[in-house]
Amino acid sequence: MPRIDALVARLGGELVGDGSVEICRVAAPEQAGEGDLVFLANPKYLGQLKTSRAAAFIVKPAHRDAVGAGQPCIVTDDPYLYFARVSQFLNPLPPIVPGVHSLASVRCVIPATVAVDAGAVVEEGAEIGEDVLIGASCYVGRGVRIGRGTRLAPNVTIYAESVLGENCIIHAGAVIGADGFGFARDAEGRWVKIPQTGRVVIGNDVEIGANTSIDRGALEDTVIGDGVKIDNQIQIAHNVRIGEHTAMAGSTGIAGSARIGARCMIGGRVGMAGHIDIADDVIVSAGTNIIKSIRTAGIYCNCLPQQTHADWVKNFSHLRHLDALANRVRLLEQRLKQQEETQETL
Repeated sequence: MPRIDALVARLGGELVGDGSVEICRVAAPEQAGEGDLVFLANPKYLGQLKTSRAAAFIVKPAHRDAVGAGQPCIVTDDPYLYFARVSQFLNPLPPIVPGVHSLASVRCVIPATVAVDAGAVVEEGAEIGEDVLIGASCYVGRGVRIGRGTRLAPNVTIYAESVLGENCIIHAGAVIGADGFGFARDAEGRWVKIPQTGRVVIGNDVEIGANTSIDRGALEDTVIGDGVKIDNQIQIAHNVRIGEHTAMAGSTGIAGSARIGARCMIGGRVGMAGHIDIADDVIVSAGTNIIKSIRTAGIYCNCLPQQTHADWVKNFSHLRHLDALANRVRLLEQRLKQQEETQETL
């Protein structure tokens, strides 16, 4: 187990107290015990620090005195970020055991450092980088390119010609490169399928959650930038482009040809219309529907706050009459203006 002074030497921060304390995991304040490290990011939990049985704490400079007497702590400007780095250090990804399982089917040349688990299929023409993990029952289509260090969890499907960068994590059930939803309607109302001839191109250090779908482009590519983090059960339609280091929470749906900038944060269950542009550094609150482009960085929300059913019915009854109310206000403004003009002429 690493000592707390070794963690500080590796990750930075200011050590206060005994640096010889050994740390085995990061834990919540109320559950922590011997060998546990607790972080405080939300001031409302300050009271728990003095009663916690944790071995050490990660706190902001303003909260260094909230720790019990004699207990060591690491002082840093961003305890949550520090916690993430400590947790990564204490919980590294399991090592890849190279080799192709006897029940896997590999129809291309792969490096000796690659692991292919039972039931996986890797088609002809695929290019697989060093230290790649292809989990059980995955499908890697013809001409797919996968960069060094990328890991596919079980049951991931990568359609033909898709491109994945280095050090990506693709979770179970994700589907990358399926056809986009492209159809034209004929005079009799029947739908004519439009072949989707683009690709999905994913950058480096991207994480894609379980059962998420990313559709291939119709003509141009669907592009996911470096460092993007995509949660579970998200739909990204054809020709979408997502900028570097944008994060997107679960159950969100992005319609075709939307452009999302860099470093955006998209909340859960957001719906985004197609053919719109989202600027860099935009934050969209959960449950929001975006139907027009956003040109300026900032926080955007169009969802109503929680209320009782009776209040909702009462408030919605007013919403139904907003158009009539707006007309009445317009008429009153016109009359007021006429009165003011009449008084000026007197």
